[in-house]
Amino acid sequence: MEKGSSTVTRRKLSAALVIAIAGCIDEFDDGGGDETEEDNPALSEAIQEGDVRLTSPAFDDGEEIPDEYGYDAENVNPSLEIDNVSDDAESLVFVMDDPDAVEPAGQIWVHWLVWNVPPETSTIPEDWDSDEAVEGKNDFDEIGYGGPSPPDEPHTYRFKLYALDAVLDLEEGATVDDLGEAMDERVVARTQLTGTYAP
Repeated sequence: MEKGSSTVTRRKLSAALVIAIAGCIDEFDDGGGDETEEDNPALSEAIQEGDVRLTSPAFDDGEEIPDEYGYDAENVNPSLEIDNVSDDAESLVFVMDDPDAVEPAGQIWVHWLVWNVPPETSTIPEDWDSDEAVEGKNDFDEIGYGGPSPPDEPHTYRFKLYALDAVLDLEEGATVDDLGEAMDERVVARTQLTGTYAP
């Protein structure tokens, strides 16, 4: 199959997945269900705490994420730069999510979960594959990075960085609920980088 045809098919499948999930949530939601942004620290906005900073050479905060990092393109993570991690940090956590997915999908869409990143880490390279950290399951039901794939209009994506006072006892493939529970009350600093991506 030609690359162009494969990309279109993949885009249709990812859009269909979002719509299907939204339908299931609407049909079965009884007011309980998954954790929300308010009660899961991994899903909440990483409002600046401490001096830690997260930037990317690929895009500036609040600007467009280059096309190649999308789920239907090269689907690799952008390079990230970390500065001013506090001395009391024992590990770092990355969460990439899409709060704009709540309307089409019924939930904040999780794109990337990484924990137990060594606190001395200063650079996350593009297309990172580190055996020094652990990755969780995203909402594409895959382990690792899943790039932006908005089904309806431009969305704003959050790359969130948390410094923790512990190394987490979590296995690969854990979910955002597992991560949120494990990191609760262990955050000593946090920050976030945002970027937009259009369909």
